[in-house]
Amino acid sequence: MKLHTLAAALAFGFCVLSALSQANAAEDRSIRPFKAQVPQAALEDLRRRIAETRWPDRETVNDRSQGIQLSKIKPLVEYWGTGYDWRKAEAKLNALPQFMTTIDGVDIHFIHVRSRHPNAMPLIMTHGWPGSVFELLKTVGPLTDPTAHGGRAEDAFDLVLPSMPGYGFSGKPTETGWGPDRIAQTWAELMKRLGYTRYVAQGGDWGSPVSSAMARQAPAGLLGIHINLPAVVPPEIAAVLAVGGPAPTGLTDKERAAFDALSAAAKMGNRSYATMMGTRPQTIGYAINDSPTGLAAWMLGHPGFSRWTYDNSDPEKSPDEVLDDITQYWLSNSATSAGRLYWEYGGRSVVFAAVERTLEIALPVAITVFPEETYLAPETWARRAYPNLIYFHEVDKGGHFAAWEQPELFSAELRAAFRPLRQDF
Repeated sequence: MKLHTLAAALAFGFCVLSALSQANAAEDRSIRPFKAQVPQAALEDLRRRIAETRWPDRETVNDRSQGIQLSKIKPLVEYWGTGYDWRKAEAKLNALPQFMTTIDGVDIHFIHVRSRHPNAMPLIMTHGWPGSVFELLKTVGPLTDPTAHGGRAEDAFDLVLPSMPGYGFSGKPTETGWGPDRIAQTWAELMKRLGYTRYVAQGGDWGSPVSSAMARQAPAGLLGIHINLPAVVPPEIAAVLAVGGPAPTGLTDKERAAFDALSAAAKMGNRSYATMMGTRPQTIGYAINDSPTGLAAWMLGHPGFSRWTYDNSDPEKSPDEVLDDITQYWLSNSATSAGRLYWEYGGRSVVFAAVERTLEIALPVAITVFPEETYLAPETWARRAYPNLIYFHEVDKGGHFAAWEQPELFSAELRAAFRPLRQDF
């Protein structure tokens, strides 16, 4: 392939649409079939760039306090450049019904799987950063076909998994204003276009503020939400955390544990990635858009990955699982556009109740707390933050990427959480 042809392929994000019709204008409301088909030249370019990585010297500490460790990332990147097969990841996506539609001037990529069971409840789930729709794929079977996974037919869901604007194969916004509120409005329009008049929403990481924004806006048909990174930290606790102060007196054991976890994370700089993308996403973008190794290191620095082994002995946390996600960011050229969501949000923490205006949410809210999450939300704070909390459950395994790590347990939680709302469906 000639250099100018390759450059053109790279500039357009390497994605070739297979569609029955193309969007001609922002107001085009058509829903077009989609398949991921990355040019081979893009994959060869990726491997070339990986092979040319200029590695830094080893960190001077024996932990993650300076960032992801060289001994952990180097074998993963070397496998990425030699043994990893993107075509298998592509096949995972293309095995599911995928579509594209244009909403508010931005192309929205989404997976839409209808259950074979009658009266399935429509559910829209939102991924986060550094995740993507890949983190949700293992829930498709358990949620849409519960009888094959130990559930009941009456607990089935129709599943809608969109890629957020600026992420994956969705379009990249060319103007400001695309924060959680606007994404929430877009999701409501998407569900309307799909013909759903009653539905529920779910999210962790960025999916939590997006789902919460949907609940605040209360579009017609939304029955309630489930979140697994709830914004329960009270204002007076947030104020102390902001200045690095000591724990207030009178906290329960679980409240004190949550405070200590958040305080320690702040002092260790665990949200440094959010600070950078919340203030200068374009600056870091020049680096992570140009270097695959830099992109992998940036993404794997997220604390949600801190316990992952990237070891083939653990199928939930294998190298391929991680690289499917990172490679999609690379091939879609979306590292910078995805990071701008932090800038739109002002770099704030999504776990503070006042920031998320939780008291304005009147719709039913369900929460599951996974034990390896970045902090464990206390039920006392949750009930104070969400006036209409209908479900709160602490489970015994799973972390920040709960749907990815424990898809069966995660799916069982959603069945239980939304069961009370089916009487309104």
